[in-house]
Amino acid sequence: MPRFSIIVPVFKVQGFLRECLDSVLGQSYTDFEVIAVDDRSPDGCPAILDSYAERDARVRVLHLAENVGLGRARNAGLAQASGDYVLFLDSDDHYTPGLLEAVAARLDATGDPDILVFDHVRTHWWGRGGRSTSADLLAAAGTGTVSVRENPEYLHLFLVAWNKAYRRDFFLAHDLAYAPGLYEDAPVTYRSMVLADRVACLERIGVEYRQRRQGAITRTPGRRHFDIFPQYESLFAFLRQRPDLAWACPPLFERALDHMLFVLAREDRVRLGHRPDFYRAIRSFYARHVPEGFVPPGGTRGQEMRLLATASYESFAAARALRELRGVVASGRRRVTRVAGQRAGRMLYAARSRRPLDPHLAVYSAFSHRGVLGDPAAIHAKAGEIAPHLRGVWVVREDAADTMAPGIDFVTPGSRRYHEVMARATYWVNNVNWPGTLGKRPGSVHIHTHQGTPLKHMAADLLAKPGARHGFDVPKMLWRADRWDHSLVANRHSELVWERAYPCHFASARTGSPRNDVLVNANAEATEAARARLGVPDGHTVVLYAPTRRDYRRGGHVDRIDLARFARDLGTGHTLVVRLHPALAKGIARGMGLADLHRRGVLIDATDEPHVEDVMLAADVLVTDYSALMFDYANLDRPIVVHADDWGAYTASRGTYFDITADAPGHVSRSYRELAWLFASGTWQDAESARLRRGFRERFCEFDDGLAAERVVRTLMLGEGMEGPAAGRVPGPASGRSLLDAH
Repeated sequence: MPRFSIIVPVFKVQGFLRECLDSVLGQSYTDFEVIAVDDRSPDGCPAILDSYAERDARVRVLHLAENVGLGRARNAGLAQASGDYVLFLDSDDHYTPGLLEAVAARLDATGDPDILVFDHVRTHWWGRGGRSTSADLLAAAGTGTVSVRENPEYLHLFLVAWNKAYRRDFFLAHDLAYAPGLYEDAPVTYRSMVLADRVACLERIGVEYRQRRQGAITRTPGRRHFDIFPQYESLFAFLRQRPDLAWACPPLFERALDHMLFVLAREDRVRLGHRPDFYRAIRSFYARHVPEGFVPPGGTRGQEMRLLATASYESFAAARALRELRGVVASGRRRVTRVAGQRAGRMLYAARSRRPLDPHLAVYSAFSHRGVLGDPAAIHAKAGEIAPHLRGVWVVREDAADTMAPGIDFVTPGSRRYHEVMARATYWVNNVNWPGTLGKRPGSVHIHTHQGTPLKHMAADLLAKPGARHGFDVPKMLWRADRWDHSLVANRHSELVWERAYPCHFASARTGSPRNDVLVNANAEATEAARARLGVPDGHTVVLYAPTRRDYRRGGHVDRIDLARFARDLGTGHTLVVRLHPALAKGIARGMGLADLHRRGVLIDATDEPHVEDVMLAADVLVTDYSALMFDYANLDRPIVVHADDWGAYTASRGTYFDITADAPGHVSRSYRELAWLFASGTWQDAESARLRRGFRERFCEFDDGLAAERVVRTLMLGEGMEGPAAGRVPGPASGRSLLDAH
């Protein structure tokens, strides 16, 4: 008996079917059967199914004698199922890598609950969507189980068949079956959820839910959408027979109305001419099934539910139109308010700029005001140590204000004091450009730290890469960069690249990267402290995997490595630590498996660690693709492996300044098999790795000597001299001179 029976109803999806089946058969977890139900598909689907069944014994094909529709096709597959758990997968969708392994692990950990629910992501024809509305609910459930009676909010989970694993004997014991027609998921999902004693949740994206541009029945307007009413009638007929489930009537009634009103509002479902009839059908359902004392929820949907008791369709439609009009007006007011606020800010900044600069005031910002981080943080700390008369003020977003340590002075963008501080500060230190509304005052000193050594094309060099510069206004970027006085560099490569990418009025400062001082000066105690903060077991070899974003994929996230497999292949005595690119931290990347693997202890997700330097200190070896992190990590003189399985696609879409696979800091793998072999054989830390790393460090860690922050403070802020190989400054290409005399 297999652990899972995966039922795949198939009808007119020949263009998507192979991707669907491959996503199942390619799973790392293999204890399953696939029951593919050919719902009398008139295209090439039957032949495709038969060819898969011939190649893989786990696939069984059931050819139906007539077309019965999605719901009854699922029932036909269910009758053939023998697994402990049943999963349904629509044949134009597909599983994400590692899903079944994660589902099996959660089922084992929770003692085989009645239902397990996992997450999904919508995949539109133009690219992936963002996080689902279910993500927060799934996360809130934790690693245990919930009961809908005690937690009715879990009825808000996405209403479909394919985001769940049902215990088969539970499903059969309650005679759960799908009815014909559209919206067949509703009665089965809600019945099962209120009947289940224990529901487990998995905060992991398991299904890529394809939003078909054409051909999807749910997006084809017509009378078929009236099927929603008999579906919910069957649900409430069931509830009438079960007095013990009376508690479920109010939340299910609210869910039913919400669903019906949602369908009514969709132009791609209910035609304009059918809306009065559809609305009257909702009112009729309301009158028959409204529970005693029913209280609609708050918000817009609750307002619409209140109208159902008394309002005609004409009154309802007028109220909806008025609300939409008010929304447009409010949006216009917000825009006017925002523009007025910006204008007032500019006026306030201009007024404060009439006062002299404060020679002892410095403002700092990092990563678009995310907190005390990176190079600016290192400079700020060093200034407090050797130049306490320099008063430092940080600019941080409101959502980051709570993270500020005691004693750190800060302002939030747009506030009155923000404009006061920005107008009076002599020194501006940032690793991202300041807003264009802040003009540079004569005598002020702008220090731009950048965010590391560049491998990929930046700024003006993106003009030839339209995909990579999508969303960036290069001329405005360069206009803001014209305010820089000093551009910090850690090596001559960066110096040349920044002068090419930013043809502006600045001088290159060969200071080194201040944030790397902690790496250059690292000792065994610092490493052990960093490992302890991450929770690394004593004696483990720490493998840090730090992938970057891809410009050839909408959203930037591409799974290049099966993280569960990699952690397993590393073997005992190893800890895999993953650090996503900041641009991926808030998207779907973690939901694709990373968060779940971290929760299960398979690996450590260090994406949210505020100081990446601590993460690097904890690692014995770095595995990356094309992340600039490798240039910083090289200061530790520890092994680096470059996993370049899509180098051609990456460099074609983004553009790079040199071939990292030819001038690598260590061994290069071009497939997962090669990567696994490097670690299994110990080659990742051999003499050749050390030789490559030595040459890389000589080229890219040239000015990093552990004194970068001090050098910035003394030479660029205090105007003092300082000895050392990195003390020089080179004039920018547009200025023709150095803005500070060389010492």
